Amino acid sequence: MNRVFEAAAMSLLIVAPLMCSGCAVVAVADAAVTTVAVVVKTGVKATGAVLDAVIPDSKEAKK
Repeated sequence: MNRVFEAAAMSLLIVAPLMCSGCAVVAVADAAVTTVAVVVKTGVKATGAVLDAVIPDSKEAKK
């Protein structure tokens, strides 16, 4: 009985990912890419703001 349960559990573990929709995989990948893009964009904006604060603008330096 124990072997039957183990075989059924193993079959379920093998078959379950195959039954998942491709759309779900694409949705998860899209969410991951979007998150990374937003994090990078925010980091670039923050770095630009710090550089603008540290390095004076050449037009203002001439005044």
